[in-house]
Amino acid sequence: MLLGLVAAPVAVAAPSPGAGTGSGTAAGAGPVPMYRSADGAKAVEGKPSTAGAPLLEAGSTYEDSLAPGERFYRLNLDDRSSVYVSAVLRPDRNAKIGYSDGVEVEIISPDNRACGGTGRAAFGYDPVPISAVGARKLQEDADCQGAGVYYAKVTRTAPKDGNPAAWPLELRVQREPGLASGSAPTTAPSVWPSASPTLPGTDPAPRAGGTGFNDARALSGGVWSDTLRPGQTRYYRVPLDWGQQLGLGAELSAARRTKEYGSASDGLTVSLYSPYRALVDYKDTSYDGKQASVSLPRTAPVAYENRFSSARNVEPVRMAGWYYVAVTMAGKVGEFTEDAVPVPLTLRLDLIGGAGKSPAYAESLAAGGFGIGAEDRTAAKEGTTAVEAADAAANRSVMRTVAGAGFGAGTLLLLVLGGWILLSRRRT
Repeated sequence: MLLGLVAAPVAVAAPSPGAGTGSGTAAGAGPVPMYRSADGAKAVEGKPSTAGAPLLEAGSTYEDSLAPGERFYRLNLDDRSSVYVSAVLRPDRNAKIGYSDGVEVEIISPDNRACGGTGRAAFGYDPVPISAVGARKLQEDADCQGAGVYYAKVTRTAPKDGNPAAWPLELRVQREPGLASGSAPTTAPSVWPSASPTLPGTDPAPRAGGTGFNDARALSGGVWSDTLRPGQTRYYRVPLDWGQQLGLGAELSAARRTKEYGSASDGLTVSLYSPYRALVDYKDTSYDGKQASVSLPRTAPVAYENRFSSARNVEPVRMAGWYYVAVTMAGKVGEFTEDAVPVPLTLRLDLIGGAGKSPAYAESLAAGGFGIGAEDRTAAKEGTTAVEAADAAANRSVMRTVAGAGFGAGTLLLLVLGGWILLSRRRT
């Protein structure tokens, strides 16, 4: 089961074999690889108090470790944007955990006033990574709206006899600019189409999921195939533009059983996360080694005003961007199945509606990791991860530079040859 106020558990997963169209059927022998950290993440060391707290900058990802207790990080915030700080806590695969173990994230002012709700997440049965999000939201008449120094307080909650080891922690800071003056909605939408989605039934195409948010495999609407092992989570990312909705379902085929009887109450879990890693919705079902399926209700249309909603599955659907899908098979399934044999997984995605008009933001959303552009739609079509998409863009840039240089050199050569011919004719 997933627990959390703003964000919920983020689980360990196997690496994505091959390219975006890989089948994900690589040999299952050996342990499930750990969550992949962000490329270029900066090492940082949080402090037990605000004194000397290290600076976290918007647009950056950081790596730290967290033992039971509090750690503080400094933020320099303006008065023109909302800021989200996500924390992913990643215990050792064999670590002892309990239901009172968890992580909390909160943004506070220098005089120790809370700047919004506290993001909380707690472990379930398995020692998989969990994620929580704290935010300073730009909102009229709310606290903490001025520019200046603030602090992100990250707390690892644990019982007195809990595991004292420090576990790796990934911190990410994202900035959402405010809207242009006089254009900001102030109320949540009253109604929206919430009927159950009609999921597609076409033949699946292979797409191997990633190990976490950083290497999630891009998907568009359609039917996709992958595999899962006990204790593993596959991550995918789906581009949702303004006004669009997402219907989502997952099917887990029969496994190779080793015992006649056995069942895991939360054997299959499907979770959907926002572009700033906050939980939108999740659902789980039991799995006894036979066919199982689960589907999420259709999301609310992506809208700026959703942030004013009191519904927990509507409030995070507040901006266009990459939404993340995590599909988990519980570790307990390995007690009655061959855990080294991957089980076929089928994902059905229905993207509803066309791209609507973006709100009038005062600045571009792209710098904060939000919004959907042409390259994002291409990545969804091709099934690339963020790393692969960045590499492809860099390669295209290099090729354009080389082509431009080649064109320039060729033009210069033609001019030299033309001048030489003209000079020869004059001499003649």
